[in-house]
Amino acid sequence: MKISALGFSAALLTMGIAAAGGGYWLAERPANHEVMPTPAPTDERKVLYWYDPMQPDQRFDKPGKSPFMDMELVPKYADAGQDSSTLSVPSQAVQNLGMRTAPVTRGVLPSGIEAVGSLAYNQREVANQQARAGGFVERVYGHAPGDVLPAGTPLVDLLIPEWSAAQLEFLAVLRTADTRLISATQERLRLLGMPQSLVEQVRRSGQPRAVQTISTPIAGELQALEVRTGMTVAAGQDLARINGLSTVWLDAAIPEDQAGAVQLGASITATLTAFPEQPLQGRVVALLPSADSQTRTLTVRSELANPAGKLRPGMFAAVRLNSTVEEPALLIPSEAVIRTGKRALVMLAEADGRYRPLEITLGREADGRLEVLSGLEEGQSIVTSGQFLIDSEASLQGVVASHVELDNAKKLHESHGVIRALDAEEVTLEHGPFESLNMPGMTMAFPLASPEVAAGLNPGDHVRIGARQTDSGLQIERLDKQGEQP
Repeated sequence: MKISALGFSAALLTMGIAAAGGGYWLAERPANHEVMPTPAPTDERKVLYWYDPMQPDQRFDKPGKSPFMDMELVPKYADAGQDSSTLSVPSQAVQNLGMRTAPVTRGVLPSGIEAVGSLAYNQREVANQQARAGGFVERVYGHAPGDVLPAGTPLVDLLIPEWSAAQLEFLAVLRTADTRLISATQERLRLLGMPQSLVEQVRRSGQPRAVQTISTPIAGELQALEVRTGMTVAAGQDLARINGLSTVWLDAAIPEDQAGAVQLGASITATLTAFPEQPLQGRVVALLPSADSQTRTLTVRSELANPAGKLRPGMFAAVRLNSTVEEPALLIPSEAVIRTGKRALVMLAEADGRYRPLEITLGREADGRLEVLSGLEEGQSIVTSGQFLIDSEASLQGVVASHVELDNAKKLHESHGVIRALDAEEVTLEHGPFESLNMPGMTMAFPLASPEVAAGLNPGDHVRIGARQTDSGLQIERLDKQGEQP
């Protein structure tokens, strides 16, 4: 197929000159001369098929109206000695379009993931203080939410009248020296909610202590203080909440297609905007199970030590998730790829000015380069500038992109696990890692390729899993029952 822009312009110029010369000749010739009719040119080229330029991959065996658009189908002619899957571009057009090419190379793509994250409170380091019995607030020690307090800082004094009567009874029993009765009385004090340390104070001092001082059990930020002097409190009522700051969480958002590259325990490097010259090291502690429906990202959670207390929840950080896996792969410039939303195309440059559109399968992207999983070979040359114009001409000429199946899509990704729930369309599996996908073990639901895949299986069965990667995610195509794993 030839790009017709230059030929079309030349044809117009020739027709213009011919028309001007013909007009002059007609004006000068004698009026009584008759013009002999010229037979209409006939196109003897063989028509291979008809197509709609807006849908060039659909072919028709006869002319007519397009079923897609209100327009006539265009014939596709057979050109001797030319490959109908390629497009020929004259060298002058190549220069005019400013086309550039680049080779397909094999190299190592940086395997780390760059992301943006923010610091958050470690929700595993939270202490709630409650009233163990009903009473009255005698004193509040002047602290407020937001204060950072050391462990053991007094917060509230509570007067608990019920404890006073029970402690007087306990002191009376102590004077009897009856060990069995003393033990029973101590048990009653414990059931009333009295801490053992307070019981020992009463035993040593011989005086009732009806006022209990509520203190911070851990060091951290006072996030809530729910009482005021003079208030009446009930048993079990929340008084204060403290969140520790010895460690903080770092939550980073990554694209969902990179989830397979995240491994629990992997190291991360974080650089805070507040301390750009002091990079921090941490470890991945969780890949949260839900994805953001708006941004299509997953949250990777890391834990950072905070001994000096300078890391404050809410701070932003640039995060790099490190990986030790760096394998050579086919690489191409990111600018060479034409993305249509459903597929990725490149223009393969061949000999004699011919170009072939190819559909390829892409992997990771970093440093302006893309990993090619299938569709290209090392040493081939692809167009990196001007490829969109060639693609438009290829669509008009009916040149359809070739497609190479991804080898990995032909094989099943295997793991093992336990069936937790099952119906005709879906199975919930508590599975181990899918090594071929770098996917960690977890519990989640998968669609079944057909109801027959799970025939004869029940929840609780141990199975060998075979899954195939599809456009909508993993699909279970094989479940082989196994004996219970040790």
